[in-house]
Amino acid sequence: MKNFAVIILVVLIVAVMMLYLVSFQVRQTETALVLTFGKPTRQITEPGWNWKWPAPIQTLVKYDARQMLFGGVEEETVTKGGEPVIVQTYIIWQIAEPIKFREAIRDVPGAEKLLKSRLRDVQNKVVGKHYFSEFVNSDRQQIKFGDIENEMTQLLDEPVKAAYGMKVEAVGIKMLKVSEKVTEDVFARMKADRKRKTEATLAQGNAEATKIKSDADAKITELMAATEARAKSIRGAGDAEAAQYYKMLEADPEFAMFLREIETLKKTLKERTTVVLPADAEPFKLLREMPKIEPKQNVSR
Repeated sequence: MKNFAVIILVVLIVAVMMLYLVSFQVRQTETALVLTFGKPTRQITEPGWNWKWPAPIQTLVKYDARQMLFGGVEEETVTKGGEPVIVQTYIIWQIAEPIKFREAIRDVPGAEKLLKSRLRDVQNKVVGKHYFSEFVNSDRQQIKFGDIENEMTQLLDEPVKAAYGMKVEAVGIKMLKVSEKVTEDVFARMKADRKRKTEATLAQGNAEATKIKSDADAKITELMAATEARAKSIRGAGDAEAAQYYKMLEADPEFAMFLREIETLKKTLKERTTVVLPADAEPFKLLREMPKIEPKQNVSR
């Protein structure tokens, strides 16, 4: 009975070892490739239990079937307008055809090396077709990041899938930088633009100041001429009036002084003026008593 149990145990061990040698499991996240004498002969992309000949007749290679991310590297390139920019892109990819991938690339590090080389060419080609304003712009409608990424995806996916069995799901721009030279040029242009606007503003201000000064000088000249003419007219009228008073004064000095005092009193009391003076002060004594003065027949005003 003991020997029978040992035999059963040995049979089970041998069966497990044989099962291990001739079968394998493919998980949900894997694809498998069966190699016959080192040459890929069968690929399994669906999860499940599978059979194969034991090694060394057939061996097994498994790949990760999930999407993988390749970060890329910073590369300097130029836009359509000639501006140098530094771009870093990323690639989301997966192994679509394990046999073709095994024959052309063999493993993931080899695939990433290939993607890096291809990405540099595609990146330079696509970025060179677009202006800098399509990457950076205050108007969001002018930015074409999505279109540019789609162009790179299409240019990279088709040849890579056909030649290497790799599917490129997406290419995206991870980082975009402006080189130091462009930054210096941009600041130089901004500085020159500000200087030009400042000089234009100063020139406009100086022109307006000159015009205002000229207008003021002309106005002053006009006012001075009018003032002098008015003063000359008043002086003439005053001289004529004075001559008349002189004439009256020569003819009848007493009556002339009386008229002068009346005129002075009239001007003084024209407004509501309060004056405190002695009652006999000239010419207010006229308010108390009128002098007996009669104009001479040959005196006229």
